[in-house]
Amino acid sequence: MSKVYTDNIEKRTGGTAMAIPASGAWPNANIATGVDAVKLADGTVTNAELQYINTLSSNAQTQIDTKAASVGNAVLGTAQTFTAGQRGEVTALTSAATVTIDLANSNNYSCTMAHNITFANPTNAVAGQSGSIFLTQDGTGSRTGSWGTNWDFIGGTAPTLTTTAAGVDRIDYVILDATNIQAVATLAYS
Repeated sequence: MSKVYTDNIEKRTGGTAMAIPASGAWPNANIATGVDAVKLADGTVTNAELQYINTLSSNAQTQIDTKAASVGNAVLGTAQTFTAGQRGEVTALTSAATVTIDLANSNNYSCTMAHNITFANPTNAVAGQSGSIFLTQDGTGSRTGSWGTNWDFIGGTAPTLTTTAAGVDRIDYVILDATNIQAVATLAYS
């Protein structure tokens, strides 16, 4: 019979006990394969029980998804009809001479422009993402914006931003592919 240590778990394979470090570094990455039992401080879990736990986990997720759908909650991978407002956060960008937007962080962004800014080609551009960038001139105003080569504005020309102090412009975008971001500027919000 194997000994049970408070800081170790023993794994028995084919009747041979092996001490497993408390760090959890199992000699076999798949604990359920070839395991007769896992000896824990409070008892033994058999291979059949490990398989049951794995199946239960999978079945539980299916039941959660089914329940969510039945009460009108969104389930990823399923077409949805939303009956209440949906929203995404507006993530603040830090003004600098060059701003590189990480599109994995959000769909919508804001920036109070305290510099003339080059909006470089963003990172993590994935086809189908869309959103808005709200640009506000600081109290000084007269800040300019230029755009990396992946930004594609109507007519092939980037907009001239509103330059009045506290002026607000909005850039809406849709990502066609990783290097083509179609964008439209709406200028001079009051």
